[in-house]
Amino acid sequence: MRFAPLLLVAALAAPLAVPAPVLAQIPPPGAPMTFAPLAQRLLPAVVNIQTSQAAAQAQAQRRPGAPDVPQAPPGSPFEEFFRDFLERNRPPGGQQPNRPQPPTRRGQSLGSGFIIDASGIIVTNNHVIEGADEINVVMSDNTTLRAELVGADPRTDVAVLRVRPERPLPFVTFGDSDTALVGDWVLAIGNPFGLGGSVTAGIVSARGRDIRQGQYDDFIQTDAAINRGNSGGPLFNLAGEVVGINTAIYSPSGGSIGIGFSIPSNLARNIAAQLRDVGRVRRGWLGVNIQQVTDEIAESLGLQGGTRGALVARAQEGGPAASGGIQAGDVILRFNGQEVREMRNLPRIVADSAVGAQVPVVVWRDGREQTLTITIAELPDEAAQAGTPAPTPEAAPQTQQLAGLGLTVGPITPEARERFSLRPESRGVVITEVAPGTPAAERELRPGDVIVEVQQERVNSPAEVQTRLEALRRQGRATALLLIESAQGQRWVPLRLAAPRGNPG
Repeated sequence: MRFAPLLLVAALAAPLAVPAPVLAQIPPPGAPMTFAPLAQRLLPAVVNIQTSQAAAQAQAQRRPGAPDVPQAPPGSPFEEFFRDFLERNRPPGGQQPNRPQPPTRRGQSLGSGFIIDASGIIVTNNHVIEGADEINVVMSDNTTLRAELVGADPRTDVAVLRVRPERPLPFVTFGDSDTALVGDWVLAIGNPFGLGGSVTAGIVSARGRDIRQGQYDDFIQTDAAINRGNSGGPLFNLAGEVVGINTAIYSPSGGSIGIGFSIPSNLARNIAAQLRDVGRVRRGWLGVNIQQVTDEIAESLGLQGGTRGALVARAQEGGPAASGGIQAGDVILRFNGQEVREMRNLPRIVADSAVGAQVPVVVWRDGREQTLTITIAELPDEAAQAGTPAPTPEAAPQTQQLAGLGLTVGPITPEARERFSLRPESRGVVITEVAPGTPAAERELRPGDVIVEVQQERVNSPAEVQTRLEALRRQGRATALLLIESAQGQRWVPLRLAAPRGNPG
């Protein structure tokens, strides 16, 4: 053998091998001696999913009039040989009369899933079956059953299938993903690379991962090997309960490098139940635009306990939040008894709320906590748009420098609306100039942005803005909180209140 000489040299050069201590071969405390009994019990409930769809045969990278190049391995010398040969024998004019239309083929993909009901209900990822016109499920005993799509939810990447078996099927149950702690053992079972049922073991590496897949991201990260084809397969705890649906991996090469992501079962269970029962998902809707609470924003609002909660930039008129009394500038701290640790937690908590339920919402307003009662509505297909605000009296047409901020502002006049392409319903004070190197420039404020509120109070003229800023300085405030409206929407911007240097002008 090729490596025999190297092994022999190494053996001769090394001292006499000493047997390793027996303890070094024993799994660490808390680890099972073997996963075999658990794997044997769970494998029959995990299935392979095969999908196919009609697709036109590819015509990529073909010069106009050139004949088709026979299939050859990418990068093979035969590929270039066939292309050159056919190019030399191309008919004059490059056209091929009476050329038949390209045939259709069946595009195929492979994934995984798991049975949650003996009658044949299967959970998988939406991306495994998306666009398929034929879905087949292969059981652990190689029995193949035709599956029908019960419902799918692209927002969370969950889908439910149904097969009609001749006898009851083995199934597994969802567990409580909130009890899966970082460091806990987990098993992933699936169909990597189409090989069939495969088992890998690892631990929970992290919780609450946001991988930029959607506003409901709350993934469990695991180092159990997950590869292509594992999508839709279950992640089990040592009790044999499903705590996650294996959905994505981070990999420069496409193979497992020990960073896999699973949808938590507490999210998937509710989605799967709705898809099974009614074929679609009804999500709770609050009707607010929110942003992250920063240190400066927390200081401006006097928020105790540091950066927490979700800052309301706008409560959509006619929405549940506005109807229940939530206002722009409120910081939502708790929703229906759940802590809102940061902005991105809120959409997921609201979406899980029952439509029509009345829930308590704790907000920070005017330096203290207040509790409001909100009636949850159903999330519309498209976010409801705010109504047109009532018109406000027009201020005198003059601009004014805001000393210490680097801003020049003016009233919203017809000329200003035309110059800065302001919306007809915009109200407040328009920014006409931003001095470089100033607090306003650092916060990326631009001419054409509109100051709607200063420290949660409406402003309608440059003089009102100046008056509010001077009042904040007298109170010893280090920052002023401005509600800014731009083409991208509304956002809260904290500005440092630098001391003015003499009179402007």
